[in-house]
Amino acid sequence: MFEDLQALARKTEDRRIEGLFAENPNRAEEFSLKAAGMLFDYSKTQADEQIRAALLNLASARGVETRRTAMFTGEPINETEGRAVLHTALRNLSGSPVHVDGEDVMPEVLATLERMEALAEELRGASVTDVVNIGIGGSDLGPAMAYTALSPYAEGPRCHFVSNVDGADIADTLRGLDPETTMFIVASKTFTTIETMTNARTARAWLMDRGVEPETRFVALSSNKEEAAEWGIPEARVFGFGDWVGGRYSMWGPIGLSLMIAIGPKAFRAFLSGAEEMDRHFQSAQLHENMPVLLALIGIWHNQVLGHATRAVLPYDDRLARLPAYLQQLEMESNGKSVAMDGTPLPYNSGPVVWGEPGTNGQHAFYQLIHQGTRVIPCEFMVAAKGHEPELGHHHDLLLANCLAQSEALMRGRSLEDARETVAGKFEGAELERQARHRVFPGNRPSTTLIYGQLTPETLGKIVALYEHRVFVEGVILGINSFDQWGVELGKELASSLGPVVTGERSAEDKDGSTRQLIEFASLYRD
Repeated sequence: MFEDLQALARKTEDRRIEGLFAENPNRAEEFSLKAAGMLFDYSKTQADEQIRAALLNLASARGVETRRTAMFTGEPINETEGRAVLHTALRNLSGSPVHVDGEDVMPEVLATLERMEALAEELRGASVTDVVNIGIGGSDLGPAMAYTALSPYAEGPRCHFVSNVDGADIADTLRGLDPETTMFIVASKTFTTIETMTNARTARAWLMDRGVEPETRFVALSSNKEEAAEWGIPEARVFGFGDWVGGRYSMWGPIGLSLMIAIGPKAFRAFLSGAEEMDRHFQSAQLHENMPVLLALIGIWHNQVLGHATRAVLPYDDRLARLPAYLQQLEMESNGKSVAMDGTPLPYNSGPVVWGEPGTNGQHAFYQLIHQGTRVIPCEFMVAAKGHEPELGHHHDLLLANCLAQSEALMRGRSLEDARETVAGKFEGAELERQARHRVFPGNRPSTTLIYGQLTPETLGKIVALYEHRVFVEGVILGINSFDQWGVELGKELASSLGPVVTGERSAEDKDGSTRQLIEFASLYRD
């Protein structure tokens, strides 16, 4: 199937995207899709009817629909760990049964949600001014991203997020906080994650040094009630979740408690409701009318077929500043694999490098490379039709104009002839030619655009669920397990063994020369 797509790529490699619009006046409508109150436009790519049909055939042949049903019905599609993949159950507000090993998990999911809401209301009504979420990876990136994104709805205590084991992170966060009015949320499924627990112990010491009983200031988001109890955290303030929820998919449940405290239970339910709406669309829509499927297929076309190794995510929404980092983990930890589900080597590249920054800031940073660099970087723009600051509506008009202009410029480019006209009268002869060549934009660079009404809790839920399902579809097509992350294990193991070496408790003689040298240099600066 990939061979057919590669043949189409060779056949169309010299074709310009702009020409496709000239050939088909209805291209924009035919190569876009409206769903869940959003519009996904993929018309500014090389995809035509034949390419799209081949991509859809690939999705069908790889069993996307069958695998989708298996995920939503609780089958253990995380085959290397023998687990179901049911983060979607956390936003199943309808409460319709979802079974894992014959047991309906929804009563427990909804009961936990109600417990979270009760605690959130309690803390929002108490003299709590600040909440510090201590986690890492999926226990940090999701709620931190969403808290920034939904700041117009944050009427509760201020939220802070500590993740790095670098002492600067927690020291800078605690500076200026009042221990009498600060609550800590320790987010670790096992309650043993070394970075998280190191920061949690520092937070506890900070409270004790200031005469505050730590047991009254902690909440645990963990399935290890025993460890939490040893910390003195009462069971009423421990919120667990099943092993069928992966870390990077977990902010829909207890890991999202900090967000719920900030924006309130009603807005948090709207966040879940938006994701649930995208779930229903993903489950019910035919492949050719399915937004996550089409988003994934365009990604496959750009990465695996055309060989574009990176993907820029460019939200023209300043409050989505952390979304590229969140999607970076979602995609690269999920699909950054080199073996297929059966353990055989992949015969093609796996996931792309995902990166990005909000517009318009990026325009004055890395867009130069996107427009005139030697490598093609597919871009994924996203923008709201309406901002949250009506009194500054002219700002949003300018923002929207910039977003649309960038995708148009990437497609159109600027020819040498047009470039000559821009410098005519300023230069002559060979210098005119030289100056003109510096102003040529190759164009024909692909992009997609996701536009939505306004960045509300419901909209954010839709966007995140859209990208979750996109990653799932890409993983199915590639034949990999998107729900394990063995690649993070070796570094953690080595870090544990190096700890005593760094502190001088154990010799570094069994380490390589580079590591020994670095440890020796660091030791010169230790007290």
